[in-house]
Amino acid sequence: MKRNHHFGWAVPLVITVALYTFNPGISAQSPGSSPQQEQPQQQTDQQESKTFTGKVMKLQNGNFALVTGQSAQGQASGHFLDNQDEAKKYEGKQVTVTGTLEVASNTIHVTKIEAAA
Repeated sequence: MKRNHHFGWAVPLVITVALYTFNPGISAQSPGSSPQQEQPQQQTDQQESKTFTGKVMKLQNGNFALVTGQSAQGQASGHFLDNQDEAKKYEGKQVTVTGTLEVASNTIHVTKIEAAA
C-alpha cells in the first residue's frame, strides 16, 4: 500500500492555532520606549496608537496576521490585522504596523503598514 505523507498543511495549521492561543501585546511597545512597568489597566474609549513589528503571514482561513514572536511553548505568536487589503501587499515580509490593539479579539486596528527598515 502506498502512503502519501503531506505535511505542507502543518505549518499554516500550527500558525493558526498559535494565533488563537498567544499572549497579545508581546512586542506592543511604542518606538523608543523602554520596557513598560505593570500599570493598572485604564477603562477608556480612547486607545493609544502603538507600533508593532513582525512578519505578515496568511492563515489557514485566508486572513492575514502579524507574527511577532514565539510563546513560551515555542509556538508562533502575534496579532490579527483588520486591514486585510493592505496586509496582503506585505505577505511573507517583515513590516512595521501602526495601530491600536483591541485586546479582547487580539486584533490590530491598522493605521499604517510599511516595510521594516
